[in-house]
Amino acid sequence: MGQVEATTQREIAADPEDVFDALADYAGTRRQLLPEHFSEYEVREGGDGKGTLVHWKLQATSKRVRDCLLEVDEPTEGQLVEKDRNSSMVTTWVVTPAGEKRAKVVVTTTWQGAGGVGGFFERTFAPKGLGRIYDALLAKLAAHMEK
Repeated sequence: MGQVEATTQREIAADPEDVFDALADYAGTRRQLLPEHFSEYEVREGGDGKGTLVHWKLQATSKRVRDCLLEVDEPTEGQLVEKDRNSSMVTTWVVTPAGEKRAKVVVTTTWQGAGGVGGFFERTFAPKGLGRIYDALLAKLAAHMEK
């Protein structure tokens, strides 16, 4: 077994605090940003940043669906960490200033991958697939923030 990591980033023409607030709004805005790979979205506790418990199913491929139950934390300013209770998956969102009225959003997901040949393919292909999913989410976030 080895750690698998997928990282995606985007600059958005909006105030970093507003971008962070949109990402942390699990009860409202976040639901609107999710691409078709996410289903059965449900906020079970909280709804705004730290203390939120949110559920969704993530369909990474036609055959691979992850049932995610995520605890949200805000360990530092501008950072959201989503820890999956059902697996080793952790997704970290970091929003930082990137110039006047611009934000840089970096999303990194890590998990303990399988071993052997299956693990090789997971480490090779899963980060690219997850990157495409988060690219789509960040594009929706940019469209939402820049209108």
